Amino acid sequence: VDPDSNMTVNDMFEEVEKIVMQGINSWKTVQQVIDEYNGRSQRDNLKRKDVLSQLPDKIETKFFVEMTPKQKKTYQAYTDDIIEKMKNTDLKKDKMTILSYLTTLRQLCLDPSVRVNDYDGGSGKIEVLKEIVHENIKGNHKILIFSQFTSVLKNIGKEFEKENIRYYYLDGATNAKDRIELVDDFNKSEEVSVFLISLKAGGTGLNLTGADVVIHFDPWWNPAIENQATDRAHRYGQENIVEVIKLIAKGTIEE
Repeated sequence: VDPDSNMTVNDMFEEVEKIVMQGINSWKTVQQVIDEYNGRSQRDNLKRKDVLSQLPDKIETKFFVEMTPKQKKTYQAYTDDIIEKMKNTDLKKDKMTILSYLTTLRQLCLDPSVRVNDYDGGSGKIEVLKEIVHENIKGNHKILIFSQFTSVLKNIGKEFEKENIRYYYLDGATNAKDRIELVDDFNKSEEVSVFLISLKAGGTGLNLTGADVVIHFDPWWNPAIENQATDRAHRYGQENIVEVIKLIAKGTIEE
């Protein structure tokens, strides 16, 4: 979207369609709409490229994480059960059922306790995450941690509390006023170095240049959404190199 005209590609096509439907068949009129979109979009893209060229580097790393032994067994048991169920599933008609299966497997990669009652086998990812966070806090870095699942983020928060890791938390239930205050407090704070954020609630509209480490706890099918979340830190005003870490459960649907 161009900030000056708010004209998207769809807007452009709607304008052209409106001209045709009204019987205004002047090519010049249609061309003017297209030129307006193209001209302003190009100017906008130049502005963005100029800003990006001034930003510090962004370093991306993927960590392939081993699940805990009990987590592996749980994941494999669910995988075998799902494969058996899918033999009797119409893949074209039962898309929601398949999506539910995939979501279950993804959650097991993160923390099986959000799906399995009385699970006590730990999470390989959470253990690795704690190590990364401790190391970066010692190095005076500030960290954003994104996940799509608020239940997982809350469990991460509980684990952090056990290890005296202070953090801020934001998800879809956080109101607009509190969002602004949390962002401001995090950027200014010298005591709190971690911000837990749900991908949906915090992927856009936040300026978190106080952080220089971004951790994606779980991968998302659309890289553009992940990039938008990363850009909460890697944006105008950032003075440090930004490290982006993506945690992938080894040998699973995530990989």
